[in-house]
Amino acid sequence: MATITTWFTLGLLGELLGTAVLAYGYTLVPEEVRKRYLLLIAIPGIAIVAYALMALGFGSIQSEGHAVYVIRYVDWLLTTPLNVWFLALLAGASREDTVKLVVLQALTIVFGFAGAVTPSPISYALFAVGGALFGGVISLLYRNIAAAAKSTLSDIEMSLYRTLRNFVVVLWLVYPVVWVLGAAGVGLMDVETATLVIVYLDVVTKVGFGVIALLAMIDLGSVGETAEESTAVAGD
Repeated sequence: MATITTWFTLGLLGELLGTAVLAYGYTLVPEEVRKRYLLLIAIPGIAIVAYALMALGFGSIQSEGHAVYVIRYVDWLLTTPLNVWFLALLAGASREDTVKLVVLQALTIVFGFAGAVTPSPISYALFAVGGALFGGVISLLYRNIAAAAKSTLSDIEMSLYRTLRNFVVVLWLVYPVVWVLGAAGVGLMDVETATLVIVYLDVVTKVGFGVIALLAMIDLGSVGETAEESTAVAGD
């Protein structure tokens, strides 16, 4: 348990540092994208609360002979829809596709949690439903949302969309593997190791996602300013 607390504490520090960097970044991004940018600060910001509570020993229950960290699922239920919502906003997706994307992602987490607290084989059935829902998320991100992005974004912005989408989808695919190998699944991975892997993934996906977007937004702002200056000089 002491080791798990250490991983939770390191996760807390990672999310704190990441949130501080992203909060400072708010002053650097163009004013017209700051409202959307707030989502990027909220993602690790919510995780700070979750990790603080888990480091203090709150938010876990015993189910089917293993610990289930309820707060971790609450964190994911709140933050992962924000990730895909940001992508939909970036792409200029329709409201209908955006709602589908956010709801499917939220339901993925709900069924993952339900699978973790129910006995086998029902747990695997619920886990499979969650996996199918996540398949719907991936389908939307690579088809409908990508099509919207292609029709509305510049080449540089489209590159950012692809980078963020691939970054988050690839890393999120590791979570189900940990679920299957961990205590909720076949039990090949002990709780300490599973916790370490998840803490690492959480910090990378939440903070890394935001930092990639921040750097791209700063570059896009610089490109925009340069273009405006060139136009002004040409006008002179």
